[in-house]
Amino acid sequence: VNWPLPTHGPLPVGWKDEQEVLVDSGHKETGDVKKLKPYRTLGDVIKGLDEEKPTILDFSERKKKYLDMVPEGGNWRALPEEIQKESMGKAWEAKGGRSGWWRRLSYDLPAPTILNQPNHASSALCHPDEVRALTLKECALIQEFPDDWEFYGTPYDQYSQVGNAVPITLGRVAGEVISSSLDKAVSNEQEEDQIESKGVPDCRIVYLHAHVRRRQWYKDGETYVTDKESDEGAQKYKRPKKYVEERVLD
Repeated sequence: VNWPLPTHGPLPVGWKDEQEVLVDSGHKETGDVKKLKPYRTLGDVIKGLDEEKPTILDFSERKKKYLDMVPEGGNWRALPEEIQKESMGKAWEAKGGRSGWWRRLSYDLPAPTILNQPNHASSALCHPDEVRALTLKECALIQEFPDDWEFYGTPYDQYSQVGNAVPITLGRVAGEVISSSLDKAVSNEQEEDQIESKGVPDCRIVYLHAHVRRRQWYKDGETYVTDKESDEGAQKYKRPKKYVEERVLD
């Protein structure tokens, strides 16, 4: 694959040109040549989207005052220095790129990581040509949720459902890689004979483990699990159980 291509995005911070990156990267063995698709931009996904009643965790008026000064694709660095210091406080002297501060997105670039709360000053997801945070619908489309997907709970809960997810294509690709690795792991003749002896021409064993991640499941020192917004039907959490499923592949 030739380098750079539109799939690779801008140069990494700290490198001046493509040749410097090539020299610094060292020798790498190449595999099969594959034709890569250019990355999708934010504009490909949300430009022209019309919502009648959008769900939105928006910026405060104070935050909008500063974001209104930032051009499309810019961030805090686009502000005059005195405004930077005024709006960022002690964070202005902090180390690191701080690229999320007063960030206004660009239609011509991929979206950054979708977060649970797009309206923070330090990790702003401001619309390219409107002074507002990305709506729930816009965030969901970026994460590749189907257009008719429904989210439940408060606006914060709904944004969290989107922000805690990964893009659907990423999940599919990860699944394909894991699937391929599992296929290779059972490819020797002995294991194939064992599979055929069960009358299953081809199968995969899947292990499912229950898992609790959120603090909201804890109550009075006990851990509860429920699939509803209220405590109705909640049950005490027990140790994970292992279920084995054999699935025939087409």
